[in-house]
Amino acid sequence: MKVVRTIGELQALLAEQRAAGHSIGLVPTMGAFHDGHLALMRAARQANACVVVSLFVNPTQFGPNEDLERYPRDEERDVELAVGADVNLLFIPPLEEMYPPGFDTTVDPGSLATVLEGAVRPGHFRGVATICTRLFSLVQPERAYFGRKDAQQVAVLKQVVRDLGLGLEIVACPTVRDADGLALSSRNAYLAESERGAALALPRSLEAGLHVHGGGGSADDVIAATRQLLDAESRLTVDYVAVADLDGVTLAAAVRVGGTRLIDNVLLEETGG
Repeated sequence: MKVVRTIGELQALLAEQRAAGHSIGLVPTMGAFHDGHLALMRAARQANACVVVSLFVNPTQFGPNEDLERYPRDEERDVELAVGADVNLLFIPPLEEMYPPGFDTTVDPGSLATVLEGAVRPGHFRGVATICTRLFSLVQPERAYFGRKDAQQVAVLKQVVRDLGLGLEIVACPTVRDADGLALSSRNAYLAESERGAALALPRSLEAGLHVHGGGGSADDVIAATRQLLDAESRLTVDYVAVADLDGVTLAAAVRVGGTRLIDNVLLEETGG
């Protein structure tokens, strides 16, 4: 594996891969790797001759008073894990490489980016769409891999790729969970031991909603069942519970546990494109 820090070196190495006829898979990340990230890398490894993983904590997707400065960072460990996942190129650019002086272009994904996460975190998906479009342009992969835990992000990026004709496939991989059911997230590291128990109400409430859906319940019934379990946990603050088409009809929720914000979802119907 090669660790690459400049666009020039990245593109020179990718030119060699293309000259050899190798397909390229991209896994965009913000680091602090866990088994969810490693599952994306394994999926990319199975389908592509060359696997590129980007590690860049993107400031434009963080809002005011969010956790940009304290976001988990452990580059040495991430490098070791990427080597173990058989990654070819680990792209770790400095801020000025991705946003050089004078950079003043953004990608606005439209109405889908203004609801749910977009309503709670205005501008978040503009930052996501901008950095991912830049990575897609630089790497030019056949496929890019994202986790279904961030279902709205998957839907937004599929729309961006479709609308702008970017010519790659967005591959959505299943959510990876700990043994207790909590969806893996770099932000789980923020949870105190006492808070983790409260956080488990999130996946359990989604399972309750999924059960109601399976029994023929309406979207309102599904949301009510999910809210009932969340509201019963006094240590949680609920940002939203909703049923929406996010690359398939999805029950999604976001909660706050102490100073930590968590999102999760379950797929109800595979109707997304």
